[in-house]
Amino acid sequence: MEEVPGAVGTSASFALRLGQTLFSSASLLFMSLGVDFYGYTAFCFLVTVMGLVIPWSFTLALVDVYSVLVKCPLRLPGTMTIIVVGDWVLSFLTLAAACSTASVVDLLLHSNGRCPVKFCSRYQVSATMAFLSWFLSLASSLFNLWLLPSL
Repeated sequence: MEEVPGAVGTSASFALRLGQTLFSSASLLFMSLGVDFYGYTAFCFLVTVMGLVIPWSFTLALVDVYSVLVKCPLRLPGTMTIIVVGDWVLSFLTLAAACSTASVVDLLLHSNGRCPVKFCSRYQVSATMAFLSWFLSLASSLFNLWLLPSL
C-alpha cells in the first residue's frame, strides 16, 4: 500500500489536524469576544460549525499521534470511509459558515454605522480563521480521499 503524505496516520496529517484545531479555536474565540454575535444567524452558524470542527480535528490529531508513535497507521476501509465522509461534510459546512460570516460582515461594514469597527474587525478575523481552517480541512479530505480507493 502506498504512503500518501497527509493521509490519516502520518505526521503531515497530524500537522493538518493541529492547524485545523488551532484555526477553528481562534475563529471561535474571536467570534465569542463580540458580545452581539448571537444577533446574526450567520455568526451563530459559524460558532456551531467551529464547535463541531474542534473536537473532530482534535480527536483525529490524537489518532495521528498514536499512529505515528506506534508506527501502525489506521487503514481500515470502514474507518477511512467514516473519516472521509466526516471530513467532506465538515469541510463544506466550514466553507459555508466562513462565506456567510464574511458576507454579513461586509454588509455590516457597508451599512451606515451598524457595526462598530471594534466588533467588525473581530468578526473579519474570525471569518479569516474559518477560511484557513477550511483550507486545511479540504487538504485533509483530498489526501484521505486519494488513499481510500487503494484500501
